[in-house]
Amino acid sequence: MTGVALLALAVWAGILFFRGRFWFADQHLSPAAKAASRDGWPAVVAVIPARDEADGIARTVASLLAQDYPGRLDVVVVDDNSADGTGALAQGAADAAAASERFHLVAGKPLVEGWSGKLWAVHQGLEAAGQAAPNARYVLLTDADISHHAANLRRLVEKAEMEDRDLVSLMVRLNCETPWERLLIPAFVFFFQKLFPFPWVNDPTRRTAAAAGGCMLVRRAALGAAGGIQAIRGRLIDDCALAELLKARGSIWLGLTHETVSLRRYDTLSEIWRMVARTAYEQLGHSPLMLLGTVAGMTLLYLVPPVAAFWGLAAGDWRLAAAGAGGWLAMAIAYFPTLRLYGRPPWAGFALPAAALLYTLMTVDSARRHGQGRGGGWKGRTYAGGVGVPDRDSHARFFDM
Repeated sequence: MTGVALLALAVWAGILFFRGRFWFADQHLSPAAKAASRDGWPAVVAVIPARDEADGIARTVASLLAQDYPGRLDVVVVDDNSADGTGALAQGAADAAAASERFHLVAGKPLVEGWSGKLWAVHQGLEAAGQAAPNARYVLLTDADISHHAANLRRLVEKAEMEDRDLVSLMVRLNCETPWERLLIPAFVFFFQKLFPFPWVNDPTRRTAAAAGGCMLVRRAALGAAGGIQAIRGRLIDDCALAELLKARGSIWLGLTHETVSLRRYDTLSEIWRMVARTAYEQLGHSPLMLLGTVAGMTLLYLVPPVAAFWGLAAGDWRLAAAGAGGWLAMAIAYFPTLRLYGRPPWAGFALPAAALLYTLMTVDSARRHGQGRGGGWKGRTYAGGVGVPDRDSHARFFDM
């Protein structure tokens, strides 16, 4: 047991020093200048796929129409067969902002086989954007439950223009108010950063690619050259798939933000559980071997250290206790910057093993669901085998970062 605990400690040392400083959580957009660039501020069109998003769509549309962006911004909402008045609420927000000439509501068509629900809605939005804003240089792909800070678009565009990025994406600040959110949401963000170190994503010389689907500014010409959204039409983890597609041809950037926030709340464990189980096994390529490796790795990294620390104390084995405590302290140190981003105290880092255990169980459950043919889904749709083919209706919740 002491050897296993020492191995966990060694792996944590490697993570701290050799995984791109992901745990610094320091990739943020700089404040953008308000002066126009030499060629002026390029036109942008925002595309929002929305299916039963009555709780947040009005605030999302209002936040976009209130951007202090100096250039032209059009907003396209695709009402994907909603049953809760999503489209009317979106139109009402545009009318209240006296910006109806910049707002375009699209009635979604029935889902076509071979497409995931969200990407089919995005595809329709992009087609409408081509008619409403044919000269827009960028497309802002954003979810229907995001409140954008007034300066968000200006900062995104300046980042793309100054650094010649084809994709600039933000992991918006998620809700962290309920007990389950406080335990699991910062951990979710931490694990995502560990899986895709943001400094590596932002380094054009590295292959690592990722994005956060809640807020993605995409260079229109680059998307077209890469084959358009059709190239990833069946992918359920569509944000990372788009990042891979674009980084293969250009440069991308992914960062964190304090100001642009998600409006979606998770009041219960079951809501977060469904969010993760939706695509966790998809991330592993539906591979049983990858699943076994993931469970073994999570056990070694997150469960062995606290178990070894307590076991060593109980047995009077100080070497075992020290090895376990060292690994536990290392993970708490790595977790602290993400906790600080979410306003959580440093001692909350010692609860990371509990969050890791729950996420491991969610991943196993995701594999179980896949084996039962329930796959992943978006807003009431699930997909057999997780390959983007409509299978049956469900009540699974959808969540995108």
